[in-house]
Amino acid sequence: MNTETIDNIKMIAETAREFAEKNIRPNIMEWDESQTFPKDLFHQLGEMGFMGIVVPEQYGGSGLGYHEYVTILDEISQVDPSIGLSVAAHNSLCTNHIYEFGNEEQRNKWLPQLASGKVIGAWGLTEHNTGSDSGGMSTTAVKDGDEWIINGAKNFITHAISGDIAVVMTRTGEIGAKNNSTAFVLEKGMPGFTSGKKENKLGMRASETAELIFDSVRVPDSHRLGEVGEGFKQAMKILDGGRISIAALSLGTARGAYKAALKYAKERHQFGKAIAEFQAINFMLADMATEIDAAELLIQRASTLKNAKQKMTKEGAMAKLYASEACVRISNNAVQIFGGYGYTKDFPAEKFYRDSKLCTIGEGTSEIQRMVIGRDITK
Repeated sequence: MNTETIDNIKMIAETAREFAEKNIRPNIMEWDESQTFPKDLFHQLGEMGFMGIVVPEQYGGSGLGYHEYVTILDEISQVDPSIGLSVAAHNSLCTNHIYEFGNEEQRNKWLPQLASGKVIGAWGLTEHNTGSDSGGMSTTAVKDGDEWIINGAKNFITHAISGDIAVVMTRTGEIGAKNNSTAFVLEKGMPGFTSGKKENKLGMRASETAELIFDSVRVPDSHRLGEVGEGFKQAMKILDGGRISIAALSLGTARGAYKAALKYAKERHQFGKAIAEFQAINFMLADMATEIDAAELLIQRASTLKNAKQKMTKEGAMAKLYASEACVRISNNAVQIFGGYGYTKDFPAEKFYRDSKLCTIGEGTSEIQRMVIGRDITK
């Protein structure tokens, strides 16, 4: 990166950090305990330009690149990973899908609303019986004149209740057939389009997760993204960028846990000295710092390729795999460094620990990432 880009990223980091400290930190445990999705906060994030980060300015976005995007997610997730998760889902899934595969009319219709934060986006791929095996989805879309009739349900959907616009993958062909999926944009208020059960989660509790339900929803053909049968291919390309998002979320979560543990280890004294001076703790902190730097470098490599519009499937999967698993290890070690206090809600370690596990599951499990990497290196 050139000097101008580095300076810009530093300024963006400071802006995101100040926003998170002022508007997020005071509410962390209240939102977590009550599982409150703070929708008004996301309107504020939109005013900051954080809800359409990589969307070009002509569509109301900030027109930034993936290095800046990663920086914003990192800073927010250091304070509250659940808010980072929602920012990531809105930006990289719903909004980015419309930008990448929508026509000009569709982009002009939906992107300015999404980028402003006045409208919250959701993205529907996963179903109750089809997680990683999304080619066998049961949600169907059947053509009826100039409309499509959509039936089925999606689960584990971020912003399923509070979202205003959802990009939904449907099956328009036979189960297991090639090119059997098509993507549509659905708007809340369409008859038959409702939300279902909200999940009671281990972590990321301020990021809303629930079902989307489709009961004979009539959707105009003008809401179809791309050609019929391209939905699954589109989704896989969106998930390439989404892996950078979860890697950045993992980085911020890990960094937040590490910073809390380092501060505590310097302040906590036993046997006449700070516990950070004991080799067992010192080595643990050294490993945490090293893994954070390694994860960041993998993420920056994938971001550079993404900015250049080069193929980065393997690199994105590597960044997501390493960063998410390092995040769990680092959060676990943070609890250990805090000792008994790490097991209480009076200190931040336990929340980072709970939040961290989602990173190895969302947008492709670690096992799926290894499949993606393995397939690439052996072809």
